[in-house]
This record gives sequence, C-alpha cells and structure tokens, in this order.
Amino acid sequence: MTPIPGMMMDRPLLVSALIEHAERFHGSVPVVARDHDGALFRYTYAEAARRAKRLAKALLRLGVRPGERVATMAWNGHRHFELYYGISGIGAVMHTINPRLFEDQVAYIANHAQDRLLFVDLSLLPLAEALRERLTTIHTYVALAPRAALPAGTTLPGLLSYEELLEAEDDDFAWPQFDERSACALCYTSGTTGRPRGALYSHRSTVLHTMNCCAVDGHGVSGEDCVLPAVQMYHGNAWGIPYSATAAGAKLVLAGRQLDGETLFRLLEEERVTFSLGVPTVWLDLLAYTAPRGLRLTTLRRVVSGGSAVPQSLVEAFRREHGVRMIQAWGMTEMNPLGATAALRHKHLGAPEAERDAVNQAQGRPPFLVDMRIVGPEGEILPHDGRAVGELHVRGPWVISGYFDDPAATAAAITADGWLATGDVCSIDPDGYLRIVDRAKDMIKSGGEWISSIALENAAAAHPDVAEAAAVAVPHPRWGERPILLVVARDGRAVDVASLLEFLGARVARWWLPDKVLVVSELPRTATGKVSKATLRDRYRDHRLPGR
Repeated sequence: MTPIPGMMMDRPLLVSALIEHAERFHGSVPVVARDHDGALFRYTYAEAARRAKRLAKALLRLGVRPGERVATMAWNGHRHFELYYGISGIGAVMHTINPRLFEDQVAYIANHAQDRLLFVDLSLLPLAEALRERLTTIHTYVALAPRAALPAGTTLPGLLSYEELLEAEDDDFAWPQFDERSACALCYTSGTTGRPRGALYSHRSTVLHTMNCCAVDGHGVSGEDCVLPAVQMYHGNAWGIPYSATAAGAKLVLAGRQLDGETLFRLLEEERVTFSLGVPTVWLDLLAYTAPRGLRLTTLRRVVSGGSAVPQSLVEAFRREHGVRMIQAWGMTEMNPLGATAALRHKHLGAPEAERDAVNQAQGRPPFLVDMRIVGPEGEILPHDGRAVGELHVRGPWVISGYFDDPAATAAAITADGWLATGDVCSIDPDGYLRIVDRAKDMIKSGGEWISSIALENAAAAHPDVAEAAAVAVPHPRWGERPILLVVARDGRAVDVASLLEFLGARVARWWLPDKVLVVSELPRTATGKVSKATLRDRYRDHRLPGR
C-alpha cells in the first residue's frame, strides 16, 4: 500500500519563529547585556523582537538579499543578540567572526565567506581598520553603537551607526516564510590544523538543535532559568543559548567580553543566574576568586563545562563549595555544536557520588537524532562495550554534510556512507556514554603503544596542587615518542614534581609516566580558549629528555 500523508499543518522551522514566539508569549522576560561602556543594558524579549524587525528592514534597505553573508565581529551584547535574528530572519546568513583569531585567519574567512557587510563592536574597530585593505568583499561597515559614540577619524569608509540604522525604521514588519533548509548562520573552525573551515547551518538544523538544548537531557533550558553563557556568541553560536533561552523564555544575561572571576561572580549573584555554560578555564578562574574569600554562589544550580576535559577536582569543588552540579558536555562547530551531555539515567538515582561522578567523567551520551559509531583502523564498526576504541563518526540533522565551499576538506571529513569523521578517538559503553580517549593527532605513540594525553592530563589535574595540565609528545630515539607534562599550580600552592609523579604512578600505567614534568605559569590557548596542543608541540619539539 502507498502511505497516505498525515493531515498536519506544515510550518517551516525558521529562526525567526523563536523570537516571534518570545515576543508573543514571554515578551516581559528580561534580557540583560553589558554595553560597550561597561554599563548593564536592560530590556525585554518583546523590545528585542521589535528592534530585530527594525534591523531586518534596515538590512533590506541596504540591499542585503537572501543567501548573502553578513558578518559580525562582536562580544556578547544586546545588539549582537538582535543580529542573530535580524540577519537570519530575512533569509541572509549571519557569519560570526572570532576576533581572537590571527589577523590572517580573520581576513581569510571573511573573504572566503564573501561577506558583504560587517557589524563590529567599538572595541574591535582597530582590528577592522587594520584589516580593511585585505577584506576584499566587504563594502559596508556598521559600528554597534550610537552615532555619538563613534570615534573621530576612523579609516573605515562610510562607517555607519547601528542605532541610526534602527532609528530610521519602524517595527511594522512580518518575518518572511521560506524553505527551512535555507542557510541561516556560518561558523568557521578555529583553524588549529590548517585553514579554518566553514560550517553552514540551516534554519531547520538550528531549530532542531534549539529544541534539543531545551530538553532535560540536553541543556535543560527552561522558563524557570536565568542563563548566562560564559562563552562568546562567535564560538559555536554561544553553544546555542541565544536561541534556546529565547525559545524557552529564560532570563538571558549577556556579559560582554571574556569574564574574570570577580566580574562573573558578581553577575551570577546580582542577576540571580541559575544556569551557566563555559570552558573549564572560566570555572577555574571563578573558583580562584571565590575560594580564598569564602564566597558562595547562592542561586546557581548547574553549569555545563565543555571545550576540553573537565578535571574531577573541579566537579568536586563546585559541589563542595557551592552546591552546584557541573555537567560535562561535548560538541563541535560541525554539530551546531552540541553532540552529547553527561546526563544521568534512572539507574543512577541514589547511587554513590563516586558512581555519579564516573558518569560525569564521560563526555556524555548523544540526544535523540544524533547517531554515533566508532570505527577501527580498517574501517570496521566496533562494539559499544566501553572497551573498544576507535575514531568517532557522527551523523544527524544538525551535523554538517560538508564544509562551505571547501570540497577538499569535505572529502577528507565525510565518509562514503555519509558520516562525519570527527578525528576523536573514543569508546562508547552499553549505556551510550561517550568517552574520548584523545584527539587522533594528540595521541602519544611510545614504543608502538598508545598513551592517551587526555587520561594523563586528567590524572594530573586531580592532584590538589595542580590547576591545569597538558601532555604532549616529544621525539625519543628509542621509543619514537615520549610524553612530557606541563602543569600550572593552583593559586597559592607549589607543585612538587616528585610528589606529582608518585601521585600519577598510582593512577596510570608506569610506562605512561611523563619523562619530564615542567611547571609553567600558564598554558597557551587557541582563539576559542582551548589549550593549544599545536603550540606546545612546536614549542617543545626539540626539548631534550633526561638521558638523551
């Protein structure tokens, strides 16, 4: 028999539907954002929606057409929030540029994307001016500020004021309807392994991802929450929070530039934040501020930590000192970006803390619609038994099918049967929990056997005197490669290398122990805040090990 169609309304899944829903059904909920002058700007979702409509009309007046890329180079602010909806809402593509990339990379991705307009924060105008001659496709620059705040003598031709653009329009505007598979946003990888590559998200993928973020086993964003993303809006679309908070009607706090521990603590307390997200460095900085002062977070209930492995000591400190549950999550720019969260199962109800913590040391389990497999060196599909280790492949409706205008990168990443090869080396257990052993390029091969740099780092970070750790391979004439370990001491403490090696010896195989431990003041980072293993490998590739 031929299936018959269901009799259901067919409404496209569009980003504009999120802000439209917010305007109609939780329009009075606050949005708080740090402005360019450091002051906190306050308005509501309804006011944000009306300004996004005026922005949409201004973009159309400037000649922006569906499918054209419009770039943003901005921190977490209310104008950037409006751009998320005004650009995508008319069928154009919002391209968020990471200003912390090298200038060559910024110029490359802007030109590769063929951006036509650039909306830029005041503090980033000098960067835009320095790059102006190299930005070959951008013809219009807009400062995210009122006219009076614009600096005199800028070299950006015809620099426009964002507020002037909006003042020239009204909010009598109906969001257009179009194919939900149309592109809505473009994010580039940070380019740590070559040129940056573009992930081109669709409206459909973004709305489905948003629904997952609002699900309990996703981020669990709800109207009960006040959410502060401690991750920038150019980094994987702030892990989807500008969309999911809007959909759920959560109070949203946008904190401006990267936060130090004191500023973050004050915002969390003053705005009564219940949920926050960021990389481990953010949470380490927060603890470094609160612990010596005896301060306690009073409203924060849970945090999501991602971007790199979460030390168990960090999880325990948040629980012990603040009563806050820290949840590990994993994702990629190529996944919109959420791929897994360490959500508990019913069988963990009432389980000892050690068992629950062991779950949280996994990168998590995938939500519905995300599929995962692990593949061996000969392409064989490996079992989900928690022991087999192979390269992680993923697929799903918010996973890229290829890189934007980059057939070579697409061919290298997308398998013949349509999976994205992530480059992560993992196991998956029978409950679906993913454990990343390492990035393929970060594994250390000693005497023909593999050492997991992540496992070695996690063991070191559990030491009470260690704040952060990074392990990298250096050449060895006999073993091929051997690990060295770089550690950063906790504030007010000193790392005794002999004590640390003894500590590690009880937690990893003896032949895994690093041939050298170096105590450093800080670890180099990528533009997205992750430890830069590439920098460390380059820095220490000629390092002489003991006995060489």
